[in-house]
Amino acid sequence: MPILEKASARRRSRVGDFLAVLLFAAVIGGIIWLWWHEKHPQKIRRHKPAAVAAAISPVEKSKPKPLVIAPQQPADFPRPVRDGFEAQVALARRAISPGSLDAAIGSQTRAAIAAFQRSQKLLETSTLDTNTRPLLTLDAPLLTNYIVTTNDLARLQPLGKTWLAKSEQTALDFETILEEVAEKAHSHPLLVQKLNPEIVWSNVVAGTALKVPDANYPEPAEQAAFVVIHLSDKFLEAFGAETNLLLHCPCSIAARVEKRPVGELHVIVVAPHPNYTVDPALFPESAELQAIGHKLILPPGPNNPVGVAWIGLDKPGYGMHGTPVPEQVGRTESHGCFRLANWDAEHLLKLVWIGMPVEVVP
Repeated sequence: MPILEKASARRRSRVGDFLAVLLFAAVIGGIIWLWWHEKHPQKIRRHKPAAVAAAISPVEKSKPKPLVIAPQQPADFPRPVRDGFEAQVALARRAISPGSLDAAIGSQTRAAIAAFQRSQKLLETSTLDTNTRPLLTLDAPLLTNYIVTTNDLARLQPLGKTWLAKSEQTALDFETILEEVAEKAHSHPLLVQKLNPEIVWSNVVAGTALKVPDANYPEPAEQAAFVVIHLSDKFLEAFGAETNLLLHCPCSIAARVEKRPVGELHVIVVAPHPNYTVDPALFPESAELQAIGHKLILPPGPNNPVGVAWIGLDKPGYGMHGTPVPEQVGRTESHGCFRLANWDAEHLLKLVWIGMPVEVVP
């Protein structure tokens, strides 16, 4: 056979061998693919089709998940608390505030549990441990009904967007019924929504029954002997003559360290439902106030910058007061004063007196 024919035969043989290998690899690959998909079925898509997603309104998307509380009977009480929400309400009924009630054990609830443990001379663990639960009892059902009245609806009004607009209002009152009911129940608005998932909050009428926590503070049996404000932990406590705890609550402090006074101060003014004087000199960051160039007086109301109470101290410009945004107390900072939730400021009003010492500790 000629040399050229021999070379061509060898090339054909090599090509045939290569194709045979490819075919064998393809068969093996197909078998492996079938085995893998049998053992690992494709995951179900969890994303809604675009058309379905577009059909869901923004209100439905933002609607919080309902919080269902099992029916409770008065005969079932008193008993130890069973969970974080019950602990929050039980603490609040002792004027030991966990902040805005939200059914979650966060830093403010843990601080309230620690305050209860100190008052009971227990080991401070900030948790619902086996020594704490038997003493932290719930004396009545967790929830109560709040019936919306015509007066509740009549007081609602929009809040001005500028300092000047606020100064021209008749009152700085609640803007919505949700805000009003949440504040009266010492609660975060989201919690009230979760407890009342069927309510359309833009269309609440007089006579509507709402479920809210029953968390009213007890009437104080005595006035406070002194108050202590803890800067690092951001809480305030009022004590009786026997150093018994009368009030514990979260507290916002000044953003700037040099505006946080340390040492003994004294109460010199006690003013429920105060107005508020806006001084441009104290708000250099406000272009509006700098342009106005003179002081404005804002009317009273829960949305007043100092809330529903002002307790002035003997350091000029400093005081303990309420706030229009109670759920942010202890989480945001102020220009220099000690800011409390409105319900805590109102309760503190009942405890303080002119000349009472207020100790501010680091």
